[in-house]
Amino acid sequence: MTEFFQSQSVVLLAIFGLFVLALAGLLLWHRRRKKLAKGPYIESSDIQKTFDPSRSEVLLEVTKNLREGILIVGRDMTIASYNDQAQNIISRLNGSSERRRLSEAVRDLSVHEAFEKALTVGTFSEVKLENFGPERKAFDLRVAPLEIGGGRQAIGIFYDITELERLEKVRREFLSNVSHELRTPLTSIIAFVETLEDGALEDVDHNRQFLNVIRKNAHRMHRLIDDILELSSIEAGKIAVEPRDIQLFPLVREVSVNLAAKAGDKQVTIKNEISPDTRVRADAFRLEQMLTNLLDNAVKFNREKGEVSICHERHNGSDLIHVTDTGEGISEEHLPRLFERFYRTDKARSRDLGGTGLGLAIVKHLARLHGGEVTVVSEAEKGSVFTIELPR
Repeated sequence: MTEFFQSQSVVLLAIFGLFVLALAGLLLWHRRRKKLAKGPYIESSDIQKTFDPSRSEVLLEVTKNLREGILIVGRDMTIASYNDQAQNIISRLNGSSERRRLSEAVRDLSVHEAFEKALTVGTFSEVKLENFGPERKAFDLRVAPLEIGGGRQAIGIFYDITELERLEKVRREFLSNVSHELRTPLTSIIAFVETLEDGALEDVDHNRQFLNVIRKNAHRMHRLIDDILELSSIEAGKIAVEPRDIQLFPLVREVSVNLAAKAGDKQVTIKNEISPDTRVRADAFRLEQMLTNLLDNAVKFNREKGEVSICHERHNGSDLIHVTDTGEGISEEHLPRLFERFYRTDKARSRDLGGTGLGLAIVKHLARLHGGEVTVVSEAEKGSVFTIELPR
C-alpha cells in the first residue's frame, strides 16, 4: 500500500510540474504579446505592424499593392502602422520601427485635427495637402475612424491628385484659349454686320470690303473649330495611322503646289530637295497633314523674298525630314513650349496671319502616333529648322 501511495505521489508531482510549466509558458506568451503591442514593430517589407497578427496580415494584404499611402494612428496619436507608399509621401517616417507621435512625422495642423476628430468623435474628415517632398505634389487625405483589435484607431488614405490638378489646369486654359480665339473673329463679324445694317450696305465703295472681312473671320473660325476637333480626336485615341512605304518626293511636291499661291503673295520660294527615289514609312495622309502645317508656318512667318526648303536624310535607322526657313527665327525661351496648344511667340501677328495656334500641337501628336517625334532648332534672326523623325 505504501508503495502504491508513493507511485501515486510521483504521478501527481509530474502532473503538477507540467501544469506549472504550461502556466509559465502561457505567462511568457502573454507578456511577449503585450510587449509587441507596445514596443518594437514587427518588420515587414511593405508595412509595419502593431496590431493583432491575424488582423495585421489582412491589413498587409489589402494595402501592400495599393498606389495610395496608408497611415494608421492609435488613440494616443502615435503612428501605429503605414505602408511603403505613405513612407514615400511622408519623408520624416524614414522607415523607423520605433513608435513615434504623428506630430514628429507630419507638421500640418489640419492633418492632426483630422486624425483627432476620427479618434475622439469618430467623424470622417478630408484634407488637401501639398509639397510633402522635393517635387510639387498634391494629395487628398481622407481620415476615418477604424475599429480594430477591440479599440478605436484612425486610418488616413493619401490620394495623389497631382495629375488630376494638372489636367484640370490644362482644361481651364484650353477653355479660356478657345473662348478668346472664338471671341476675336466673332466680335469682328458682329461689328461689320451691324455696320452694314446701319447703312453701309448701300455704300458701293466699301460694302464688299466689309463682306470680305466677315468672310475672312468666318473662315478663321471654321479652321479653328476643325483644328480643335482634329486635336481632340487625336488625343482621345480615335485616330490611328497606317504606316506603309510611300514616295516622299511627290507628296512634298503636292503640298508645295497647294501652298504656291500663299508663297507667291510673300514672294517666298519653296524648294523640294527630296530625291525622287526616297521612300519613307508613314501614313501618307497624316504625313501630308504634318508637312502642310510646317510648310504653311514656314511661309507665313518668313521674310519677304525668303526661302523654304525640304530635305531628307537617314540617321540611326530613322527618316528625318527637315523643313528649313529663312524667317526671323524663334527666341530660345519659346522653344520648350512651342508645340503646346495655342502657344504663340507673337500672338497678335499670328492671329493677323490667320493662325489657330494648334498646328504644331497637331504635328507633334501625329508624329508620336507614328512612333516618331518632331523637333525644332532655331535662333532669332537666323531662321528655323523643323524636323519630323519617322522610324524605319
